[in-house]
Amino acid sequence: MPSPDPIPSSNEADLRQPALAAWTAIASYWDATIGAGGNKYWTRLQEPCLTRLLGTHLARPGCRALDLATGNGLCARWLAARGAAAVVATDGSGAMLKLAARRVAEDCGLGVDGDKIVLRRLDVTEPADFDKLVDDEGSQRFDVVLANMALMDVATLEPLAVALTRLLGPDGVFVATVLHPVFFTSGASRNIDLRFDPATGELGVVRAKVVRDYLFVPPAKGVAFVDQPERQLYFHRPIHELLGVFFRAGLVLDALEEPAFTAADHEARLESSANYTQLPALLAFRMRLA
Repeated sequence: MPSPDPIPSSNEADLRQPALAAWTAIASYWDATIGAGGNKYWTRLQEPCLTRLLGTHLARPGCRALDLATGNGLCARWLAARGAAAVVATDGSGAMLKLAARRVAEDCGLGVDGDKIVLRRLDVTEPADFDKLVDDEGSQRFDVVLANMALMDVATLEPLAVALTRLLGPDGVFVATVLHPVFFTSGASRNIDLRFDPATGELGVVRAKVVRDYLFVPPAKGVAFVDQPERQLYFHRPIHELLGVFFRAGLVLDALEEPAFTAADHEARLESSANYTQLPALLAFRMRLA
């Protein structure tokens, strides 16, 4: 993943709509690239991690799940297949929701009960959208709220953090995965050092990342895939800020993981992120009400 290009802005709230518009513009490309079953980041990192963090919760009878920023519905379909009795799948982009509806319909023929999944438009930066969701759900709460690989694309997290206190049931959990703030959204550069072993004469590859900025990194344009038609916005948050917004809303940390690729994921491209096996690609966390 190429390093993001910083953009001038003193107010991240001003970038809410441009951030969402970029995802609408690349929706079809994203869906075609990710596909129905996800890419390597999903199969090797996200899905195994979500299984560990959510498995027991999804197994509860009558589990209700809320999938935020569902994209093409990958996680919504996964939640339904893994035991959730009902899934509300949301996205701020109408284009993404249309793609998700198509994928859900296709999955119905593969054993996933599409009747479990309800799609609705919801912009996670808009408090009014959360108010409407809470009103529509009435007294019902969610056992699982999931934001998979989305928070680094969101200009402000405060509306979500506040809404979670009204969305989660007494034993409910909020789980999120993001690109690792230290090694990705900070703009860290990838270094490749080729060295000959003096004892064997074999050429070895030493990989490292250089982090020059971490605490204060402005929003930046970047890509998830090198040839995507338009760049999207990334919002870097150091770990204490990322978690702090939810702590201030009254949630507590329940679990934390840093998934990394392994030697089994090796790719021929020397610079591939999958080859940096000592540096985690993702940060995943689970929270609950205090």
